[in-house]
This record gives sequence, C-alpha cells and structure tokens, in this order.
Amino acid sequence: MNILLLSAYDAASHRMWREGLVRHLSEHEWTVLTLPPRFFAWRSRGNALTWAFGEGELLSREYDLLVVTSMTDLAELKGLVPALAQIPAIVYFHENQFAYPEQRGRVGYQNYKLTNLYTALAARKVLFNSAYNRQTMLDGVRRLLSAMPDGVPKGIVEEVESRSAVLPVPMEKSCYLEGSGAPGPLRILWNHRWEHDKAPERLFGALFRLRERKVPFHLHFLGQRFRDLPPGFDAARENLGDSVKTWGFVEGEGEYRSILAAADLVVSTALHDFQGLAVLEAVAAGCLPLVPDRLAYREIFPETLRYTSREEDPEGEMDILARHLEEMCRDPEATRQRKPPDLRYLSWENMTGKYREIINAVSRV
Repeated sequence: MNILLLSAYDAASHRMWREGLVRHLSEHEWTVLTLPPRFFAWRSRGNALTWAFGEGELLSREYDLLVVTSMTDLAELKGLVPALAQIPAIVYFHENQFAYPEQRGRVGYQNYKLTNLYTALAARKVLFNSAYNRQTMLDGVRRLLSAMPDGVPKGIVEEVESRSAVLPVPMEKSCYLEGSGAPGPLRILWNHRWEHDKAPERLFGALFRLRERKVPFHLHFLGQRFRDLPPGFDAARENLGDSVKTWGFVEGEGEYRSILAAADLVVSTALHDFQGLAVLEAVAAGCLPLVPDRLAYREIFPETLRYTSREEDPEGEMDILARHLEEMCRDPEATRQRKPPDLRYLSWENMTGKYREIINAVSRV
C-alpha cells in the first residue's frame, strides 16, 4: 500500500509518532512530508499553500491512503491538489485548538479551531491520542457552532464523533527500563517543555516550601527550552540551590533515558496535556507518577497517584502538591517501594495491530 504521511507541525511528539508508524508498519510504502515546528500562525494556516505549490508533483502521485496530523489543513490541501481529493484520509489529533490556552495572543484564534474542524470533516477516520482530547474537541465544536449567527448545518458534532476513535501514541521498547531504586534523598523529575501551559512555577512553589521545611530531595529538571521562557526560571534555579542535580535539555537519548531510570518520582503540573507522553516515558522507565487530577491523567492513572487540582488557585495547588511531596520525601524508601503503573499496553509491540487494523479498514485498496 502506498501511503502519504503529512506532519504539518513536526514537534517532538508528532515526530515520535510518525517515525514509529513508519517503522512498525514497514510493509507499506511511505512517502513522508514534514514542516518544522515554528511560526505557529503561518504553519497552521499556510501548510496547504506551502505543500500544494512546493511539492505538487510529489502530492499528485498515486496513493492509497493519506495519514495526516491535525495541524494539516486537509480540506484546503485537497482543494488545491485535485489528485488528493478522492484519496481516503486518516487524521491524527495530538492536540486540538479548542482546548489549548487562548492567552497567547494569537490573532484570529477561531480560524485555528475551524481548521481543526474542517480537517476532521475532510477525513474518513479521526483519531485522538486520548479520550480527553476527543471530548474537549467535540465540546469545543459544539460551543463554537452554537455561537454562529446562521447557516450552521445540523449534526456536525455527531458526524465527527461517528468517525472518531481513541488511539494513544505508543512508546518504543527503549522506553521500558528498570528503575534504579538507589538509596538517598528522593529523586524528583520534571521533564516537560519549558512553556507556560506546563505551569513550572507551580512545581517551583511546592519545592520552595520543601526547602523552607528542610525536606531533602534531589531535582532533575529537564525539558525543551524555547525563545520565550516563562518568568522565574533563573531565580528558581538559584533558590533551589544544591537540590538541583540536572537542569536543562538533555541532547542524547541514552543520557535522557538514564536520568529517567535513575529518578524515583515524576511530577506534572500541566494545565494542558493531551496524553502526557513525557510523564508516560518516565513511568515506563520506572518512575512513580504524581500528577494533577485533570486532563488526560484521569484516564491513565489511578486516584492514588493524582493530587487535587486547583487550576484557578495556583497557590492552593502549590500547597497541596507540597504536602504530597513532603510525605513522599520524608520516607523515600517507602515511596520507592510503591510500584509504578504497568504501561506495557502502550508499547508499539502491543498497539501496532490496532493501527494496522484501522489503516487497512480506511484505505481504498
């Protein structure tokens, strides 16, 4: 089967997904086009233009199936490249613009939401990486259309829902490691993008409270850094002093996996997370998770591993998180005795068949 795979905003999790898809379904012939994850507004609205007039010959070849990420403007691309119009398509939603924070000052934000909707309607199958992702999009579409003055057809939400399914991003075998269990202060890991929607200041606030109470811990603060860094990072690094053992982005995959396997506890403070791959990778490497009671975490981790969410009350949430961390750090050996959830069901070995089944069902072969 000849498959055209388009990733219009090839961020880390998108790249991880598409590379795994090509690697584990190697019986197919894959043609892959990607665009770099920068200039969000232009990438979101301009990817069809970029590809239609920059890759027209390649796009016009014979394909049995299109597989695209949700950042791809599929409806517009099919209009600009007639050869693609009748090819069945699968769209994969790593995230949706209905649930993403609007306070970033993006101009014409409703356009991004409508692009998500049009892309879903232009596909035969709509896949989401979590039930949270799917439900927030369906609810968002319903709210958006109900606010329109006229000309809104009935059944749009139901149409998208009928084509949809939940299929998480799987993890490679290299993610599954045995934790070290070495003695000493509890080793806390935070391994998210350094952006405001991951709410790093909430972790800082909780850890400052631990330092004030003389609670020992070691911190491995990892993640990808961007040009616009949320405030407070330099001050936090200084205030946390010798508790910090790793700070910043780790280039090598081997070194990154080693740090995850050596850590005891992975913490999330995210305000927006559609699957939580960073946490899942850490748990697969042997870390116990401690996550807020919101987002996709509710469908992945039991209540005993979730702390009470206070999304609109940052200080209150810092207090709650600090209490959990203090209890765990006061008795690190008891914390290390707790087994993390078994995530082998999320491996490519266990999920390749599900992807294969959907691809075979949707293709025109």
